[in-house]
Amino acid sequence: MTATAPDRATGTDEPSPRGALSQLIQDANDRGLSYAKMSERAVHRESGTKLSKPYLQRLVANPPANSPSPLQLKALAIALNVSERRVKAAAAAQWLEYEATELAGYNDDVRIIVSHLAGMPESELRRWRRMIELDEQARREIEQDRRENEQ
Repeated sequence: MTATAPDRATGTDEPSPRGALSQLIQDANDRGLSYAKMSERAVHRESGTKLSKPYLQRLVANPPANSPSPLQLKALAIALNVSERRVKAAAAAQWLEYEATELAGYNDDVRIIVSHLAGMPESELRRWRRMIELDEQARREIEQDRRENEQ
């Protein structure tokens, strides 16, 4: 999603992309969660970390150069009533240009493999895709042979 904002360098009203974390906060606000209410809820009790209303507004309108700290992200997750993982993924996308992919139901080995594949050039991905497809085909054939032998 893009929002029109004056470009700091040129002063023009060209659209500038809104970062993923900024958008997550804006979406909550659009659904009726006020910045004041977010601020009341944005408290990480164990550390005492709190997020102020102006800070939350700044994260949307004029984000700082650096991502919020891990404790601030935890407080933000509490404020928005979303998972910490979702908030951290949004921060990674906004400040690190890193797109995290949720692989629910898979173990760490699968997550590691997918993260390695994500950085490969297309030619390497095609090779790995073909190897995985051949492995799946071989498994199906072995299973079919096993069923036929049981009959």
